[in-house]
Amino acid sequence: MTKLSVNINKVATLRNARGGNHPDVLSVARDCELFGAEGITVHPRPDERHIRYSDVRALRPLVATEMNIEGNPIDRFTALVLEVRPTQVTLVPDAEDQITSNHGWNTRANRTLLTDVVGRFREAGIRTSIFVDADPAMVAAAKECGADRVELYTGPYAAGYEHGREEAVKPFVEAAEEARRQHLGLNAGHDLSLANLSYFLRRIPWTDEVSIGHAIICDALYLGLRDTIALYRRAIASAADGAHFLNF
Repeated sequence: MTKLSVNINKVATLRNARGGNHPDVLSVARDCELFGAEGITVHPRPDERHIRYSDVRALRPLVATEMNIEGNPIDRFTALVLEVRPTQVTLVPDAEDQITSNHGWNTRANRTLLTDVVGRFREAGIRTSIFVDADPAMVAAAKECGADRVELYTGPYAAGYEHGREEAVKPFVEAAEEARRQHLGLNAGHDLSLANLSYFLRRIPWTDEVSIGHAIICDALYLGLRDTIALYRRAIASAADGAHFLNF
């Protein structure tokens, strides 16, 4: 069954807004695992406006499931990943001042860079995923870079879901099928929610992992973190069972 990795960046954003250590990102990460998350995702950016590099170091010995670190492989980020040795690193082509990830790598144009970085991480025993758009050519080129997995940028799927979910998911199915042909693992993330997650996984049931942060934290404001994670896991389970899941 697809694993749920909870991105806790927004928890750090809330903490940083007031200073101090409330909410405590370490406690929230432990609670996410206690409530059923099968992974914790963090995305430290150069300005450390949410998750800080020090958070990553503190989290590593506490995460009992899988730890996924996302980011652009600038020198500082690469050094951090090699220091803490997460379960997985996801390479994302973020600009330094980018608010959020909004596109995947051109794995052809950046083949030399990505091949070098992927090779360094894999030599260290770290599973490596490359963030790509729903383009079979970019998926195939990720394989040529030596990646273990690709993560499909699902922002366009989420944006188009209400207007026509079959059309919205079509390019993702095509990209996912290419990943399967290339013997690549498959992750997905960005703007997945209780409204659209189950359908995505029904169409692409071989998805290994979904990474979700913003929607989980938003839902938790109303439902509580424990119940929210339970609902996301139910959505994943219903997709695996082929059952209907009530959209929220």
